[in-house]
Amino acid sequence: MKALTLCLALAASALPIAARAEGPVVVELYTSQGCSSCPPADAIMHRLARRDDVIGLALHVDYWDYIGWADEYADPAHTLRQQAYARAGGRSMIYTPQMIIHGVEDVVGAREEEVLALIAAHKAGPAPAGVSATRAGDEITIGLTPGARAPDGPYAVQLVRYSPLRHASIRRGELAGRDLDYANVVDSWQVVGQWDGQSEQSLTVTAPDDLPAVVLVQQAGPGPILAAARVE
Repeated sequence: MKALTLCLALAASALPIAARAEGPVVVELYTSQGCSSCPPADAIMHRLARRDDVIGLALHVDYWDYIGWADEYADPAHTLRQQAYARAGGRSMIYTPQMIIHGVEDVVGAREEEVLALIAAHKAGPAPAGVSATRAGDEITIGLTPGARAPDGPYAVQLVRYSPLRHASIRRGELAGRDLDYANVVDSWQVVGQWDGQSEQSLTVTAPDDLPAVVLVQQAGPGPILAAARVE
């Protein structure tokens, strides 16, 4: 997979740092079952998923499907989100495995020490905003609170639902014969509201299934994630 090898050889570039956050740090992993370099990053996501101070989300992409094995958890919307991050960071290529840390930095997903250092850096600063999320039956109530030194709005309020564990028995392609488990596989990603970041706000959304969910407040772009919370 020459294109993938080339991409992985590139040094990770940093997006402009506009916000730091305390509380859960969001780590997005862009991965694929057609990517022979991805299993080490998928293993790191398993470890991140066990941490209370991290919200780890695995977004499976579809652009390696042509190699011989179509990723059954891939969503073209995940590819579009990764492309949007690349445009925001002035990059011309996307690759797997890639991790985006709190909407700000990008790093090769298998570089665990770099990932952990970036998580620690985000945890060390003030929160630009606060968010809470509670479920009652099929309804999720989201509370938003302004914080310190938030970048300019508007902000997208996003509801992400995911499966804690998914299994794949890969029969073709570069990972043929492997049985792999994936942690925190994203099933849906919805923008459920907009917020100006200036005053407290509450909104209620419907989530008819019982999948685990998180709420992210993110600057448009996509830009920095200001706040994140698990749905309690």
